[in-house]
Amino acid sequence: MVRLQELVDKLQLKVKAYKRQAEEAEEQANTHLTKLRKARHELEEAQERTDIAESQINKMKVKSRNMGKAKDNREQL
Repeated sequence: MVRLQELVDKLQLKVKAYKRQAEEAEEQANTHLTKLRKARHELEEAQERTDIAESQINKMKVKSRNMGKAKDNREQL
């Protein structure tokens, strides 16, 4: 009977240790998930800024071409 109680106690300690490890792993996973979500959000914002910058560059190129054509037309007159 004493031997069985010792085995039960030993198993209970192992179960507590496994539970603690599982909780720590879950906390770590949550931390990593939070960091992943933050990084994804920052990436999406950076992509939006890139799209806006590219759009502005394209507008400036068109405007520059139009100004160049207008200048050429004036020079030909």
